[in-house]
Amino acid sequence: MNPEADPHSYQPNAQDARLIASANMVLVNGVGYDEWAHQLIQGSPSAARTVLDVGALLRLPGGANPHRWYFPRDVRAVVGAILADYQRIDPADADYFAGRVRTLLSSGFARYDQLRSQIRARFRGVPVGYSESIFQGLGEDLGLRLLTPYSFARAISEGTDVTAADKEAVDAQVSGHRIRVWVLNSQNVTPDVQRVDELARAAGIPAATVTETLSPASDTFQQWQVAQLEGLERALHAGTGR
Repeated sequence: MNPEADPHSYQPNAQDARLIASANMVLVNGVGYDEWAHQLIQGSPSAARTVLDVGALLRLPGGANPHRWYFPRDVRAVVGAILADYQRIDPADADYFAGRVRTLLSSGFARYDQLRSQIRARFRGVPVGYSESIFQGLGEDLGLRLLTPYSFARAISEGTDVTAADKEAVDAQVSGHRIRVWVLNSQNVTPDVQRVDELARAAGIPAATVTETLSPASDTFQQWQVAQLEGLERALHAGTGR
């Protein structure tokens, strides 16, 4: 799959089908996010294949926010589930897999965890606006006060119409300086997001960007998240003086 593609409208190709058909393990997001992957799995059933569905693992109801890689607690839960599945599939290398996970959690995630703790301590309760539901989990983890109506953020994420009431509420939050930072998904700048972004710039409200997929695509998960957290921390400092 092209990492820059929109998962909601992504159309799988022959290579996707071959990869899934030949895989011993397939990791899918679930919660309605990547139905194309479920269709390919059903199209090439295999009793030997392990499928890890993140939404099912986390027992998420239909309609839940599917962007679980922005929910740090869920990230660790998925890492643990991947480890368990790897060890079951290849028990001879169980110790190796466990060692790799220990290194990831203790060293690989060190800066990611440090920044989250640091931002939470300095900026807990700071009101922010955000363009898409992808930021919900991280914003909550950081203790920020998310003022944007969730229905606005979800509509932008899902490509549905934003209500007039939500547009009015978000615009008023910006023009009234009720938010200190505006967080936007730079990979999905719709006319509504562009309008709010311009209002925020005119009001002197600092902006921070996040993306739905790895940016750049060559980054690891932790490199990507650390860069975004550092940008958010700078924006929060600029917006609060703390």
